Amino acid sequence: MSYDWLTGVDGALHWVESSPETGRAMVVTWRPEQDPSDVQISRLYGANVGSSLHAYGGMPYAIHPSAGAVMVSGSTGLLAVDIAATKTAHVYGDLTQNADELLCVREDDAGDELVAIDILTGGLRVLLATDGFLASPRTFAGRLAWTQWGRGAMPWDSSELWVAEYQPGKSIRRKRRIAGGPDESAVQPQWNVDGALYFLSDRSGWWNLYRWRDGQTYEIAPMAAECAAAPWESSYSNYVLLPGQRIGLVFQRGPRFGLIVVEPDGHMNPVKLPYTAIKPHVAAIDNRIALIGASPTRPQQIALVSTDGSENLEVVRESAVGVTESVSISVPEIIQVASQEADLTVLFYPPTGKGDPAPLIVRPHPGPTYHSDLRLDWEVQFFTSRGFAVADVDYRGSTGYGREFRKALDGEWGRLDVEDCRYVAMHLLATGRVCPGGVFISGASAGGFTALRAACEEGPFLLAVARSAIVDPVRWMTTAPRFQRPHAGILASDGARVMPDRVRCPVLLIHGDRDDVAPIDDVTELAAALDHRGLLAGMLALGGVGHYISTPAALSAALEAELQAYLEVIKSSGHSLPE
Repeated sequence: MSYDWLTGVDGALHWVESSPETGRAMVVTWRPEQDPSDVQISRLYGANVGSSLHAYGGMPYAIHPSAGAVMVSGSTGLLAVDIAATKTAHVYGDLTQNADELLCVREDDAGDELVAIDILTGGLRVLLATDGFLASPRTFAGRLAWTQWGRGAMPWDSSELWVAEYQPGKSIRRKRRIAGGPDESAVQPQWNVDGALYFLSDRSGWWNLYRWRDGQTYEIAPMAAECAAAPWESSYSNYVLLPGQRIGLVFQRGPRFGLIVVEPDGHMNPVKLPYTAIKPHVAAIDNRIALIGASPTRPQQIALVSTDGSENLEVVRESAVGVTESVSISVPEIIQVASQEADLTVLFYPPTGKGDPAPLIVRPHPGPTYHSDLRLDWEVQFFTSRGFAVADVDYRGSTGYGREFRKALDGEWGRLDVEDCRYVAMHLLATGRVCPGGVFISGASAGGFTALRAACEEGPFLLAVARSAIVDPVRWMTTAPRFQRPHAGILASDGARVMPDRVRCPVLLIHGDRDDVAPIDDVTELAAALDHRGLLAGMLALGGVGHYISTPAALSAALEAELQAYLEVIKSSGHSLPE
């Protein structure tokens, strides 16, 4: 079970709960007076709650407190349960309630529109339109804030924060840009009850918290840490405004997350947590902070955290798949590897119950504008329980290390990431942690491209596994969703395409035939060319599967194919798994 889009409205928590077994997602509601097992599920006329705004999604529901209704974006369009139902050809997301209006962003091939929908009549008005992108509409006391960025930019590179006058039923007046620009990412606006507007900006080199009021901008809680997640989805919330001018703020340093409470005088009090990973959806009930957290030994949980220094924590909801005493878990070591070019962070998972040296799987994370997750990962445990070591690499371009590190991959994708993964593998070989007869690289999506490019160069990797991989970044600019097309252009290096005649080691390709982020056509062409050269370890086409391989049957097939490919290489090299 997965949890996302946590909010707190009128003393209740709401979130989206997704089941990989059924492939369905529903809005769930819980109140503090209820037992954690006693939750209310909004089934929404059978709608599968979700949003594909900007391909990856945006806030898919809004709560109307006085009407007691849940308005959602789903696979059949936009639905306002018990109030109205609207079906259009647009994609909807970033839902927020404003009096008797529903504000949201809708998208089609021409661009984005910020629209207002009368909850009582279903009437729709377009407030703002652009051929670029809009996100995060927020209203308070006759004012509206939102973020926007151009069609040739990514929001973590260049995005702007705007404010305007707005009354329900009226038009937007007196628009004004207050933050952001070509070299600044401004995200996550929130109005406070005193009329101040808070937001996160990386103008200092780190996504930090700021307050804008009466035309002046003030830095709040400056730190050398990232306080925002890269906005792959719209309406993230890495901070929450608490009563008494206090603020709960999530921060990230490398792969590790933490939580602080910023007091009115600016003092920052750390909150002790059992979590190392926190999703960008924090909320509040009174003075308690609600969050979705996990760690390498603790599955995903929704918890309420006290902010009075008592360290009280109430688990509201947790995954049914937990860790039992009979299960041996590989807990990662955080290793710092310093090359001549960069300081790299690696999550190294030793094999469970086995000694060094072990065969190694190097995993470049997807994104590539993302990071390695320091949380319980059952895919990692699948391999460590079978005698493999796993190294998750935060290569140059990863998030969690500031803007300069994040931007280092621009124009270098397929070069610097490959160089960093190769360097980590060589470091682990040199220190005797892994055996030379079994060093592999495996990645998904953008990480799959890194794995394929690594297979095109001399190095320690004896096999590359590419799931849902991008093969040609230049061509991907025409096939990727509208949101991500600039990403390929910003990142791609000269000659970035994976050329079959340059591949030097066997490759296993795994791809869903319904992948609309990285369509399967390039992969099937690559498979045919590699097969002709005798370098195709396998081509597993997963029927009915999209970009994310998450259903139990598809994931099991992918993992088993990957395992068998590794074992074949180890056997052919004359090595064996350590006892």
